[in-house]
Amino acid sequence: MPIFKYKAITNNGKKIESSYEANNSQQVLAMLRQKGYFPINVQEAKKSKAINLNFFDKIRTRDIAVFCRQLYTMLNAGVTIINAIDILRVQTENKKFRQVISEVYEELQKGSTFSESLNKKKIFFPSLLINMVEAGEMSGNLDIIMNRMAVHYEKEEKLNNKVKSAMYYPIILSIIAVVVVVFLLVVVMPTFIGMFSKSGVTLPLPTRILLGISYVLRRFWYLVILAIIGIMFGFKKYIDSDKGRLFIDGLKFKIPIIKRSTTNIVTSRFTRTLSTLMSSGVPLMNALDIVGRIVGNKVVSDGLERTNEELRKGVDLSTPIKNIGVFSPMVISMIKIGEESGSLDEILNKTADYYDDEVETSLQKLTSALEPLMIVFMAIIIGFIVLSIALPMFDMISTIEYL
Repeated sequence: MPIFKYKAITNNGKKIESSYEANNSQQVLAMLRQKGYFPINVQEAKKSKAINLNFFDKIRTRDIAVFCRQLYTMLNAGVTIINAIDILRVQTENKKFRQVISEVYEELQKGSTFSESLNKKKIFFPSLLINMVEAGEMSGNLDIIMNRMAVHYEKEEKLNNKVKSAMYYPIILSIIAVVVVVFLLVVVMPTFIGMFSKSGVTLPLPTRILLGISYVLRRFWYLVILAIIGIMFGFKKYIDSDKGRLFIDGLKFKIPIIKRSTTNIVTSRFTRTLSTLMSSGVPLMNALDIVGRIVGNKVVSDGLERTNEELRKGVDLSTPIKNIGVFSPMVISMIKIGEESGSLDEILNKTADYYDDEVETSLQKLTSALEPLMIVFMAIIIGFIVLSIALPMFDMISTIEYL
């Protein structure tokens, strides 16, 4: 029987973390509700990570957005949830997603609710969607919830596409730079080695360094590949740890060239998701916990956890949000206005619309700044290689003229 770790809030507002042995997460939730606790998070401990080798059938944000949009259309037209899922499992283009929807359909036929069915496939469905579906089932407004989720994931997909588009050019340029440098060191440089060794001229330091690098790449290329793989694996393991994730995510807010883009992206996701949750009736503290898990930045996630602790003490939302040190004064002011007017969800939605445009602007500026930097970097590397080859040739010419 698997062991589940859970976080919950007791009757007196105290946050607890513990574990419980059960067949599934629903049993854990039932146990917590019987005790009168408010569950925050339940997940299976020591869960092995499956490797998905089918890259072409990966479930993307766009698939989730289309799923929510089509489901809203059918529910709004009066189609039952079982019939709607039955239709979607047939017409969904993504084979992997089609299989997942079919399994959700089977769970519905067994008598599970829609949220319970999605929760059993939570590796494929975002926690935000599962929580929102559960709120929609409780309020009887599942069609409205699916419409909000469709809008949310459509905007999230646009945001992701903007980030990817901004990174295409630097990545392609970096790959070209690496290929050119390796070609010069492995193919071009060896043609000069014999000439340099026969000349008897003392080679300058840059040339000796370049010859050493060329020798290592040609003779011990397999060790170089293993070293690169080892470094990448070690770095991946480091950033997957809490300490590494916190350091890297904090660094994103300190590097001048990417600071603005990172701040705008995080702000857009934070305001958009919190607005969606609150407008659907999810309590603020629970909404902040969900936002912290999906905002994509450890610094903000930890800050939102501290914010929840401050809210239990009766502090207003704007103060602990300001103490995170990430969000702009405009965001803090908008949150404060929203709290005072009682329309926090509407204010956050308008703020998210503004920062969606800011993300595009900041990413364009980031791309414009990266292009000359990458070109200069390539020029320095290739210039160093050319200079290292040319210097001993000048010395050889000088020696011949002297003789």
